[in-house]
Amino acid sequence: MEDVIKLHYVVPGDDFTRAGAASGDVKRTLKQLGISPAVIRNVSIAMYEGEINMVIHAGGGEIDVEITENGIKMALADKGPGIANVELAMKEGYSTAPDNIRNLGFGAGMGLPNIKKYTDDFRIETAVGVGTTLFLNVNIQ
Repeated sequence: MEDVIKLHYVVPGDDFTRAGAASGDVKRTLKQLGISPAVIRNVSIAMYEGEINMVIHAGGGEIDVEITENGIKMALADKGPGIANVELAMKEGYSTAPDNIRNLGFGAGMGLPNIKKYTDDFRIETAVGVGTTLFLNVNIQ
């Protein structure tokens, strides 16, 4: 049986000073495990984008990460407003972020497209008024 490393993070909402802490911790863990830089980059980018989305849109959330010899699985769950139109949200440049968030340099509408680009498997479960969960997987080649 292969070893599985499980990590859990709580992402606080509306706190940009702590946004990225979870993805930074996973990046350090993957480096310590000797995972390839390309895989680490993909995991870091995808997870950071999801983390930022939680802070901007959902008042925070929780992230569970499983690291195995085959890959890194991430589940990012929030109880935010949900995504009304996933197809539209997946278009580069589309954003529902308010102006004050854009003025901070966030909310450019690249979060979900970047998550899809940097993962090998990407699935969204969302319900308006209930929340969103992203399921991400990055394979270890």
